[in-house]
Amino acid sequence: MQQYDAIKLGIEYIENNLKTEITAEDLAKMDGYSVWHYQKVFSRITGMSIAAYIGKRRLDKALGEITYGRCAVDVAFDYGFDTYAGFYKAFVKMYGESPKKYLNKTEVLVMFTKKELRDVLSNWDIPQDLPIIDIHIMDGSKISNNVWSVGEDYILKIGEQEKILRNLNVAKALTSQGFTAMTPISTKYGTEYVDGEKIIVLVKGIKGKPLSKANRFGDNRRKFGFEYGEKIALLHKALDVIEPDIKPQKQNLYKLVMEWALPELKKQNYQYRMKLSESFFEDYINNFELLFDKLPKQLIHRDPNPSNILFNGDEISGFMEFDLSEHNIRLFDPCYCATGILSEWRDVNNIQNK
Repeated sequence: MQQYDAIKLGIEYIENNLKTEITAEDLAKMDGYSVWHYQKVFSRITGMSIAAYIGKRRLDKALGEITYGRCAVDVAFDYGFDTYAGFYKAFVKMYGESPKKYLNKTEVLVMFTKKELRDVLSNWDIPQDLPIIDIHIMDGSKISNNVWSVGEDYILKIGEQEKILRNLNVAKALTSQGFTAMTPISTKYGTEYVDGEKIIVLVKGIKGKPLSKANRFGDNRRKFGFEYGEKIALLHKALDVIEPDIKPQKQNLYKLVMEWALPELKKQNYQYRMKLSESFFEDYINNFELLFDKLPKQLIHRDPNPSNILFNGDEISGFMEFDLSEHNIRLFDPCYCATGILSEWRDVNNIQNK
């Protein structure tokens, strides 16, 4: 806990001094650590380097002030950017999209200060001085804007009621089958969540983090690929057992493919001159209907992208985010996971080729 206290103090200092120069030397000196040791502990606890964390918090705070009406140029200058263009470029590099697009996403409609999050946590009988930290993949990418790590053992989540409750129901049912899942911690008042404009839940965390891109595409990529596939298969066995209790929404993938996916592919085939023949579409339509009827269907995760699968060492320790779970073809999950990895592989190669 001593190391967590040191990092907590450092994070509080960062929050209070984002408009001034902050160095690793200053932070390390506050607790009597060497710079090297402090940087190592900070990175392990937050999932980011000191410089990356400070840069991200400056971007977040600047965006908040711009959102509330301050002149964007003045705000960018206050937070250490020479120009708004510099702020814009740094934001896109961190979040992969423009500030405007980022704010238009549903999940960031509600933004919380650390003080507001502290007030929220007072609803639970847990130590109130635990550090509240954004959750990141090992390579520094932020998982979500409404999910935080609270100390080493808890995860705080804020979101739409239907999604959160579906997530909790699946997690509890999986736990009854011996599967590791994030189950809710009761509030001081005996409820599983705090209800308001957004539903707020504190869950027991699972040890581990999403695998970094370096590992997904490194020398052990084949080993980790097998691990993804095997654990999704085990998850499906558990989901099949609990489905009668969950009563998930049923999705008609056949209708989605025929009414949206194929027409969209035809449009792109013409627009980008992909050279797919008309016979390709005719064969697909004729054969997919026959295949679809034979494909096994059940309750699936629906979003097993690499950032929702946790590794503890070399093995998967659990899955996150069951709020999209639905009755669909079982093949959807491994295909979705593989597609997520392949799209990242394409991005990594594009960057390397530049």
